[in-house]
Amino acid sequence: MSRTTLKNFKEKAFQKQGVQDEYDALRPEYAIKKKLIAMRKEAGLTQEKLAEIMGTKKSNISRLESFKSSISPRIETLIKYAEATGHELKVDFV
Repeated sequence: MSRTTLKNFKEKAFQKQGVQDEYDALRPEYAIKKKLIAMRKEAGLTQEKLAEIMGTKKSNISRLESFKSSISPRIETLIKYAEATGHELKVDFV
């Protein structure tokens, strides 16, 4: 029996019309979420502690970091998140 890997799954999925385009469109969103999680972990914070610092609920941090969620955070939220983890938000277009 053959084991399906993520790589195999993606190769098959990308053969279907439109899947590659949708995947590429989500790439920036996933990159941001991965960066947020890395920043929080680097700061040694749990979602609970980060929520406390930001004056919000843990469930909001969880949704913000979730790859299943389609929430687009407000700039103000990203600024608060950055400050709470010891970072500064910079926006750039390339």
